[in-house]
Amino acid sequence: MRVVFMGTPEFAVPSLRRIAAEATKFEVVLVVTGCDKPRRNSHADPEPTPVKRAAMELGLPVYETDDVKSAEFAAKVADSRPDVIVVAAFRILPPEVFELPRLGTFNLHGSLLPAYRGAAPVNWAIMNGDPRSGVTTFFLQKSVDTGNVITFDETPVGPDENASELLSRLSEIGAGTVARTLSMIAEGPVVPQKQDDRLATRAPKLTRENTRIEWARTVRQLHDFVRGLAMKPAAWTTLGGKMVKIYRTRPFAGNPGGGETAPGTIRIESGHLLARGTDGWLEVLSLQPEGKKAMDGDSFVRGFRAGEGPVRFS
Repeated sequence: MRVVFMGTPEFAVPSLRRIAAEATKFEVVLVVTGCDKPRRNSHADPEPTPVKRAAMELGLPVYETDDVKSAEFAAKVADSRPDVIVVAAFRILPPEVFELPRLGTFNLHGSLLPAYRGAAPVNWAIMNGDPRSGVTTFFLQKSVDTGNVITFDETPVGPDENASELLSRLSEIGAGTVARTLSMIAEGPVVPQKQDDRLATRAPKLTRENTRIEWARTVRQLHDFVRGLAMKPAAWTTLGGKMVKIYRTRPFAGNPGGGETAPGTIRIESGHLLARGTDGWLEVLSLQPEGKKAMDGDSFVRGFRAGEGPVRFS
């Protein structure tokens, strides 16, 4: 079976490696990825994508593009004569590309569809406190993430697991899902299942606006929000008019007292950095004040000067 693989970030690498490892069943005839990106050091060579690095290690042919709507791109894929296209964290393909393979094009998505259709499924699942997650393969169609489901794999989400950790686990789980999907298609016929649109939820792109912490939430909701954005792009708040990124937290079991306090109020309790939620206190374990390096809560506390009156994250 001739396979064209399309992907860019680290999430896609285990799937590419798994397909390449089954060379007696699947022939990767082309790897498509994004173009090299300039580095901060202008004298250094541009940085290849994780998928390009893996493809080069595996000795696979690579085609780079940032324009999936170009005629050149469509011609390149057509010239590869794929039986199947596998997509894992790439771009939205036009029909003239995903309709090329005789056996179809499928995508590996980081959720249990139809839950969390969109750009950031892993983040939103944790931000919403979901106890389970998974990956789904589905055949592409024009509407994003709405295609018929081929198969899926499910996994529990730990109560303190963050998005980076879950994404890494799902990438490994997804490699097995992709290999199983290819085998199902090769053995055929596949009978995919239509998604129930009534159960669909959204996972929109993460922006500056929707990653800001709203402190008027329960401690559990705040903790889930922080871990759902860790380590990138990170949940953020302000202190004294400057941005503070918060990477790691945990609910605080104690009660520092002091009467009624507004959400976001900061307290120092036996060296612990605490922030008030609506129903208790959240301990901040790792953070990065604007203009400084990331630090643990203890380091922040040692340099913290509260001044007069209550101090709040806002």
